[in-house]
Amino acid sequence: MHRLIAPVLAAAMALPASAMDLTELTDAERAQFRAEVRAYLMDNPEVIMEAVELLQTREAEQQATSDLTLVSDNAAAIFDDGYSWVGGNPDGDIVLVEFLDYRCGYCKKAHSEVAKLLETDGNIKLIVKEFPILGEQSLLASRFAIATKQIAGGDSYHALNDALMAFNGDVTLASLRRLADTFGLDADAIEAAMNSDEVTREIAETRALAQKLQISGTPTFVLHDELLRGYLPYDQMRAVVEEKRG
Repeated sequence: MHRLIAPVLAAAMALPASAMDLTELTDAERAQFRAEVRAYLMDNPEVIMEAVELLQTREAEQQATSDLTLVSDNAAAIFDDGYSWVGGNPDGDIVLVEFLDYRCGYCKKAHSEVAKLLETDGNIKLIVKEFPILGEQSLLASRFAIATKQIAGGDSYHALNDALMAFNGDVTLASLRRLADTFGLDADAIEAAMNSDEVTREIAETRALAQKLQISGTPTFVLHDELLRGYLPYDQMRAVVEEKRG
């Protein structure tokens, strides 16, 4: 029986669990089989790692296929929602969409990587989606940023977005007003607009989109037709862009 363990294990990894039916074995045969499997795995522990790697590869492939469908089914809301800030080259051949939270350490780390990507490649369109998920300070920052965009326009939003990504203190209304003063913005008007229905609607619609895309963390990117979940350094983003261009 020992000679059969390896092919049986290989078959077990290749087939769904329901296909491996050992119910026809007697109790003694089943006990012997289990003992042989255990002995084989103890002698060849690398088989377990191979099985884990195979499972992870299959799960990644399934996730990638599912993500392509999610992006395709929600393309209008992702790429043309009518309110998200657009930077980079608006006519670029590659679109990079970022879901971000100003309190997210990896978002802060990714910010300079994205900026470098846009600087070194003049043909990428960037879309920023406010996705505050890390508490009240995140929500306060996003409300202030969106209100800035609505009151003062895209350039002011961009400047504030950069400042918030570099900011490491507690986000309070006072600290946000100081940032606004730094850029010569009307802090009173921005504060008055923070809790407007329009700002609330933008955040709610982005959250609803994130739920449809099964996004639970930041940063998350949509690059062309692919969902990239989590922080990616510049070199990896650059490689994905080149792959998309073919």
